[in-house]
Amino acid sequence: MRPTDAKDYASEHLRGIWCAALMPFRHDDHAMDEAGFRRNLAHWFGELGIDGVFVSGKQGEFFSMSVAERKRSFEVAVDVARAHGARTIMSASDQNMDTVVELARHAEAVGADFVVVHAPVLHFVHDRDEILLDYYRHVASQVGIGICMWSHPDSGYLMSPELCARIAEIPNIVGIKYSVPREMYARLTELTRGRLVVSTASEEEWLDNILELGWRCYLCSSPPYLLQTAADRRMRDYTDLAFAGQATEARRVWESLQPVRHALKATRPGGKPQAHQKYWQSLLGQTGGAVRRPMLELTEAEKAATRAAFNACGLNLGRKAAAE
Repeated sequence: MRPTDAKDYASEHLRGIWCAALMPFRHDDHAMDEAGFRRNLAHWFGELGIDGVFVSGKQGEFFSMSVAERKRSFEVAVDVARAHGARTIMSASDQNMDTVVELARHAEAVGADFVVVHAPVLHFVHDRDEILLDYYRHVASQVGIGICMWSHPDSGYLMSPELCARIAEIPNIVGIKYSVPREMYARLTELTRGRLVVSTASEEEWLDNILELGWRCYLCSSPPYLLQTAADRRMRDYTDLAFAGQATEARRVWESLQPVRHALKATRPGGKPQAHQKYWQSLLGQTGGAVRRPMLELTEAEKAATRAAFNACGLNLGRKAAAE
């Protein structure tokens, strides 16, 4: 793809519900469970109606994966997505610039739709704007694929809407996962409407952002496959209702998910987000798997509390029984 075509491509294809994949690792040797990852992707695209997947980001524990493993995860995701008519966005985020470019080039070479590059940690720096503009300009110059920015508190700062709007002038900067307060992402939406796909990871804010800000892309986190089953696709349902302008009915469906949201959040230990969500996946019949160090596994007591909340939250599992 030519960089000059990237924004048009994103306008057409960076739409709908996108999820951020947890990466299943085997319990015995902690290797990547490729077969389990394939099963999860096929289920998300096929039975849950998810439009795209974000691969090997923070949810996927990219910080514990080798560059070779990250590249392989890209290849697997593209293979499954193509079979289901779905889309992919690959995390090329890293503190090392050469690694960022290497991963972005690999994503482009294997047929990914987009890459995401998070704002780097900048030690001792307080005046960042020109550094970050040059950073994204350089990455964008190395590939033709569309690039999404990602600003979040883990970087130690948040990129301002005005800076993001400047970076969005680069031809193949096409979107942003903007993990910031709502007033900031609403401001950026207005500054860049028609030339940047703005989104945030909060599922709880997704409905309001469709109805009030005109958003058409949820980018992205784990709720699309943790709050839904093949027999209970309420996130997909309220999204489609909102897209169709049926706000009252969309709100009713959104509100019905509150017990599920509460069960998921109330039982999550503060230091074990991936392990908790992977265990929730296993209760849904998906492949959860182990976490890698430095992340910690759930205790048996934490599993029991999660299992009890899961069983009482009201998700319709259909014919699939929850794992014990």
